[in-house]
Amino acid sequence: MPPEISVVVPLYNEASNVGVLHEELTAVLRGLDRPYELILVDDGSTDGTFDALAALHGRDPRTVVIRFRRNFGQTAAFKAGFDHARGRVIVTLDGDLQNDPREIPALVARLEEGFDLVSGWRRERADRWLTRRVPSQCANWLISLVTGVKLHDYGCSLKAYRADAIKPVPLYGELHRFIPALAAARGARIAEMAVGHRPRRSGASKYGLSRIGRVALDLLLVKFLVSYATRPLRMFGPPGLLLSVAGLGIAGYVAGACLRGAQPPGGGVWLPLGMLVLMLGVQLVALGLLAELQIRTARGAEGNPPYAVREVLASRNRPES
Repeated sequence: MPPEISVVVPLYNEASNVGVLHEELTAVLRGLDRPYELILVDDGSTDGTFDALAALHGRDPRTVVIRFRRNFGQTAAFKAGFDHARGRVIVTLDGDLQNDPREIPALVARLEEGFDLVSGWRRERADRWLTRRVPSQCANWLISLVTGVKLHDYGCSLKAYRADAIKPVPLYGELHRFIPALAAARGARIAEMAVGHRPRRSGASKYGLSRIGRVALDLLLVKFLVSYATRPLRMFGPPGLLLSVAGLGIAGYVAGACLRGAQPPGGGVWLPLGMLVLMLGVQLVALGLLAELQIRTARGAEGNPPYAVREVLASRNRPES
């Protein structure tokens, strides 16, 4: 019998936390009295993380270990976990022990009230105020504003999903923090729930202020994916048509003045300006049309996963509980 719940945890250089994480997850999941599996993704760790995971797999056949060939990032690790998950409910959390596994039953219960995704909200966050909490609050406000999916905490990895709602969501680059917005664009019903957050026990954080610029660029990509991914002509078309009309208007005005025998306004500057604006408008419309053709072609092609697996440790007959 396949598991009902799959727990996906990405890990990068978290050797000191692996054992405690497994113990806490196992205690919580056994208490649910449902078939489960643990999918632990080693994202190219350079310490002893994989050795610790392999030892866990040898002791617990419910544990699936996915080892990447190199560090591909958290988004790719989540995607690999989703691809290998067999449960109808998928729960994700970080491997640094700051997410409390004891929140999992409440997340699953909330999910089963009729939602497709329940996102954790670290209301009392145990992180540094200036370097972590303030940038996160600004990012959450901006992401909610741009995407229209209002959440207090996009960066919390502690989430519960229905497998059929999350597996089709395209994930690559660093889009994991935007999963709720991407899922909502596909019609997912989303809820948010306050969850506990703990100080880091050991190891070093992989996040910092240097990620702000990348988050801003990813947000532009998400806005495009959410609003225009299937209709790029609607993004490039209106400004292209507006510029084309403006360029034609300027060129027509200058041509009319010349036909009347009047001196061209602006000393002859307006005519080349009008032609430039017209060409820019035509190019934007053409870019939108090319993007439409590209999307049609991409939809007919089979995509490649954003990661490369070195090996997978999984028992052929994993127990159901």
